[in-house]
Amino acid sequence: MKDKFEFIIEDVAALKAAGLFINLRTIDSPPSAWMTVDGQRVLNLCTNNYLGLASDERLVQAAHEAIDRFGVGPTAVRSIAGTLSLHVALERAVAAFKGVEDALYVQSGFCANQAAIAPLVSNEDVIFSDRLNHASIIDGCRLSRAKIIVYEHCDPADLESKVREHLASYRRGMVITDGVFSMDGDIAPLDGICAVAEQYGLITMVDDAHGEGVLGHGGRGIVDHFGLHGQFDIEIGTFSKAFGAIGGVIAGKKVVVDYLRQKARPFLFSNAVTAADTAACLAAVAVLSASTELVDRLWENTRYFKAEMRRLGFDIGASVTPITPVMLGEAQLAQDFSRRLFEAGVFAMAIGFPTVPKGLARIRVMVSAMLSQDDLDYGLDRFASVGRELGVIT
Repeated sequence: MKDKFEFIIEDVAALKAAGLFINLRTIDSPPSAWMTVDGQRVLNLCTNNYLGLASDERLVQAAHEAIDRFGVGPTAVRSIAGTLSLHVALERAVAAFKGVEDALYVQSGFCANQAAIAPLVSNEDVIFSDRLNHASIIDGCRLSRAKIIVYEHCDPADLESKVREHLASYRRGMVITDGVFSMDGDIAPLDGICAVAEQYGLITMVDDAHGEGVLGHGGRGIVDHFGLHGQFDIEIGTFSKAFGAIGGVIAGKKVVVDYLRQKARPFLFSNAVTAADTAACLAAVAVLSASTELVDRLWENTRYFKAEMRRLGFDIGASVTPITPVMLGEAQLAQDFSRRLFEAGVFAMAIGFPTVPKGLARIRVMVSAMLSQDDLDYGLDRFASVGRELGVIT
């Protein structure tokens, strides 16, 4: 009899042959500028710890104090017996920070997209989605059962064309885009998208996972960056990147957020976020509300690193954010490049299909405020050495 899992064995073998098999590295330290990974001390150019808050003493202390007060787990969903005073305080702080009417704290950014989309549209409705939207948006759209129409990446003109063609056949429409696209580091033209949405009465939603803590005044996000306060209905965020902790947020108009408290399935049927995590998020919002110093340093480091990578001859795509894709093309080359970097003391992982299209494999560098000038120069020197060894640069 044929092994019922032979398809897995064959698929894994094909992934390895194509250089697409994911090997997990094990971390044994905080995600600081230098980390212990697989037992080796390496420079961190890989994590999403944009501002260095994941190991910030203010967040660590807040988490310890929350454990002492509330224990380690809330032991219930928020709608039954899991809403802590910390959850409420965080939602108010996030709303004030982002300049919106209300906010809802959920388990992750991925959950936030699943929580927000399905209650607002269904099989009678249509969603217009950017071609390069994140997997969590794609899955959230599928769960809603709405018709999904893909428009060309960052193209408001194509969005309008698709809206004109399809909207009249459905009860209502929604347009969804990432704010910062996590693999390429480019930014959605939110002003153009907003103009189309206003003209045709679309519900608007932006996933600001890589924009919060990075774009806008003091990291207030992409809506602030474009000066569109009050014009965008829903802002999805995560605390797992620039804020250094965990959890997702749905922010925006109060009528929408209140409705999602009644209808959002991840909120209603999955346990509340722990007190320690919530307190750390609250501390992170307080840090960013008090000063723009970390965000300013992040952008100083970004400008320096990108300029030097271009001077060395690397193709870093069209990124305009701290996300710096080092374009290599073939997946096997990207895997080899990442491995050589690691051996040289730099942690920067290869990204290949299906995370990015075939033929567009890369090393994704995540610049951070926690990196010193010496750290950046160390990383640049290693990139130059490996790039020459592998024939990527001359």
